Amino acid sequence: MKSSSKNILIKLDRIDKSIIRALQQNGRIQNNDLAKEVGLSPSSCLRRVKLLEEAGVIQNYTTVVDPQKIGFQLILFSRIWLVGQDAETIDRFIEAMKELPQVMECYIILGECDAMLKVVVPDLENYRKFQSTHLTKKNGITSVKTDLPSQIIKQSFQLPLEDL
Repeated sequence: MKSSSKNILIKLDRIDKSIIRALQQNGRIQNNDLAKEVGLSPSSCLRRVKLLEEAGVIQNYTTVVDPQKIGFQLILFSRIWLVGQDAETIDRFIEAMKELPQVMECYIILGECDAMLKVVVPDLENYRKFQSTHLTKKNGITSVKTDLPSQIIKQSFQLPLEDL
């Protein structure tokens, strides 16, 4: 693995992939257990993990929470059309979306709409308030179309390392 800046592709070897795969399955795994699983000494394993972190391959450790079990009953997808395609409008939109905790994911889209949001809220009334307050012209938005999924079939946070 080469050290790199944010936008440079990192070449992962078999051991790096094994480490990442194990950490994607259990981010709380102890280093000694991780080392045993990937076939390294604990010190070599820790060094590899630190290199992956420093290179930005491993960006963060987090806890995945079931939103419905704590009161967030709705996950919605909002397709966004911006008032313009200029850098200032796009930057204003991006900065506004970064500040909204209800926006779980935000993508600039090449296609019919300009952006796609994944939004989580307790109920439809909260989404209506969120949309009328934040998905407006002041944030560079001209139109919003919202989709409500009826069933979650698959949700994964693990990258398919076998495909690399």
